[in-house]
Amino acid sequence: MSLLLVGLVGGFLATVYARQAFVAPGPLPQEKAVFIPRGSGIDQIAETLERNNVISDRLLFVGAVHVLGRSNDLKWGEYLFPRNVSTAEALAIIIEGRSIEYRLTIPEGLTSEQIVGRLRDNEVLTGEIARVPREGSLLPETYRFTRGTTRQQMIDQMTQHQTRLLQQIWNRRAQDLPIRSAEELVILASIVEKETGRADERARVAGVFINRLNRRMRLQSDPTIVYGVVGGRGTLGRPISRADINQLTPFNTYQIDGLPPTPIANPGRAAMEAVANPARHRDLYFVADGTGGHAFAETLEQHNRNVAQWREIERNRASPEAVRDRTSADILPAAPAVPAARTTPAGRPTR
Repeated sequence: MSLLLVGLVGGFLATVYARQAFVAPGPLPQEKAVFIPRGSGIDQIAETLERNNVISDRLLFVGAVHVLGRSNDLKWGEYLFPRNVSTAEALAIIIEGRSIEYRLTIPEGLTSEQIVGRLRDNEVLTGEIARVPREGSLLPETYRFTRGTTRQQMIDQMTQHQTRLLQQIWNRRAQDLPIRSAEELVILASIVEKETGRADERARVAGVFINRLNRRMRLQSDPTIVYGVVGGRGTLGRPISRADINQLTPFNTYQIDGLPPTPIANPGRAAMEAVANPARHRDLYFVADGTGGHAFAETLEQHNRNVAQWREIERNRASPEAVRDRTSADILPAAPAVPAARTTPAGRPTR
């Protein structure tokens, strides 16, 4: 009887101690992020928490998991534990799966190669990307992910979002567009995306290109020159030269009729919506106006006046040497087969 009594008392005291220790403030001096790898068992999780000073007694953690019957509810992930978190609170965080979320914003107008580069530079993502996705197949937006997400998973997610959104936009497009497929919509949207970063101009710029396609005029868009020269690298690193304008590439819309064979970037939702339902007007030309936007024109005569105004703005901004050396595509060719609708990188907001 004495031994039984001692045992009961000892068990009661041990239970009281364990309960108090379970909810007591822990040893963590300040909040800390701890990553629990996929596939970790109870013992591995407890060891990780103790090693990172989140809890002081791994046996207490393991015992509580078994007593509460939550051994199948523990989730892997990266968790942020607050200062002096108790063992009970730490266990609740892991059971609820409150993993740290990261955000990655992919700006509109990046090429697939540039997007892959950003994913490879991200130190939270893991794994390799099998191949650079085809141009225009990724949707630029802000993506949320947790530590342990692979780079290929991010690519797959961007592809799925683009496929789903493109089908929705294609289904509600204007029916009289000179565009034969959803792929052609993305091609033109990528040009619109590179031509203007202003939300209030996208539909109007899209309308200019639609008008030119309807009249079988060449698009003569500067960004297509750049893509034809550098491809997926995206930027030329210098002003467009006369040689660039005259260089025949599959993408140079100064030299080819109609649309390029593929998109020249990954357009965002707004650019695709603009092409699907462009502004209705008679404009055939546009040029930078010095304010970050563009001056539009219906006639070549009006456009040339706008170009002259832009050149004057350039002269006032730059040194005489810079103006003399710059051979932008805003300068009309001496004898163009088709009048040009174009702008310059200097006239667009920096992305």
